[in-house]
Amino acid sequence: MAPAGRRRVYVVGAGPGDPELLTVKARRILKEAEVVVYDRLVAPEILAVANPAADLVYAGKREGEQETVQAWILEKLVEQANAGRLVVRLKGGDPCVFGRGGEEVRRLRELGVESELVPGLSSAIAVPELAGIPVTFRGVSRGFAVVTGHCPSNDSPDWASYARIDTLVILMGVGRRDSIALALIAAGRDPEEPVAFVERGSTPEERVTISTLEEVARGNVQAEAPAVFVVGRVVNLRCELLAALEPALAFPDRGIPTPEFR
Repeated sequence: MAPAGRRRVYVVGAGPGDPELLTVKARRILKEAEVVVYDRLVAPEILAVANPAADLVYAGKREGEQETVQAWILEKLVEQANAGRLVVRLKGGDPCVFGRGGEEVRRLRELGVESELVPGLSSAIAVPELAGIPVTFRGVSRGFAVVTGHCPSNDSPDWASYARIDTLVILMGVGRRDSIALALIAAGRDPEEPVAFVERGSTPEERVTISTLEEVARGNVQAEAPAVFVVGRVVNLRCELLAALEPALAFPDRGIPTPEFR
């Protein structure tokens, strides 16, 4: 065992769910890990990559307990690192895209623990892309913004500031989808603008629902978390791109069917 305090904490992005989308570095570190502290959205197939002898510590958060669990997570990371163990803090997607990875690295440094960030594929880009929806496309979308839909009521995003951005990718917004759609329409976005919800992207359970902003605002669109909520004309490219990408999107070697279109 290494001297106390000499082993670092790796804050690692697990990507959108498919274990083949792990980075080479993330895979190597997971295989060396002695402790893996993982979030709710980390797929079992990702955890299966980890060192079989590693301690797996679940650190998922439920509504209303985020700060309490976050404090416990930091305590656990410091405790295990100071015991000389190689610790992986494993997060879905990329650790610094609404994953508090930057906050954790800063706090670990304040507590005297070395750490390193290991980026992962962000679900904000990878999940729509795998479903045939590129976040940018020449002549259709010149840019995009990634926004959290999960905010305290007194800290909602200024949706008016996003009214003119071609593509909006909203994470953690499924539960508030109706109010988000209403706010975007009130801010000037076209009620007929297409939207997509990509549930459990990159996994065999992936499901895609296509509709319009107005239908979402009316409460007529069903979607379940975890899902990526995409707003913009790029959604209309999906059928064309899926047809162009066949048979690649049939994923015969992984048994993943072409995502549902409805």
